[in-house]
Amino acid sequence: MKTYIHAKIHGLTVTAAELEYSGSATIDAALLDASGIEPYQEVQVIDLVNGNRLTTYAIAGGPGEFQMNGGAALLVGVGHRCIVISYQMTASFEGAKVVFVGEGNRAVRTLDYPLMADELAYAGQAIQPVSNPRPV
Repeated sequence: MKTYIHAKIHGLTVTAAELEYSGSATIDAALLDASGIEPYQEVQVIDLVNGNRLTTYAIAGGPGEFQMNGGAALLVGVGHRCIVISYQMTASFEGAKVVFVGEGNRAVRTLDYPLMADELAYAGQAIQPVSNPRPV
């Protein structure tokens, strides 16, 4: 068995951080559903502003919500853009769903891995650089 990507939500903006919470990442339930990430599933969160990575679990939240809870609130800042990834252990790669989000943490497009040749150019256009990645 090997560990492969299962799903990715790309470009989420952190809407809140609550240190005095028992842990987890609260993510818009519609985004979880669109990506195939289930509530209470382990996820990795990557902060695109400071480079921090952490492992936690997903819980379903309200529309547009992406809240970091517990110790994760110290690692990922409100307003930071992030990627959320889940993995699965299988004998071989079975594919993955990628959901790109825009303003208000709303899904703007999806891709299915593995990408076909005509999708590679599309995928490159979907990923937008982080503006002002370092606090001034």
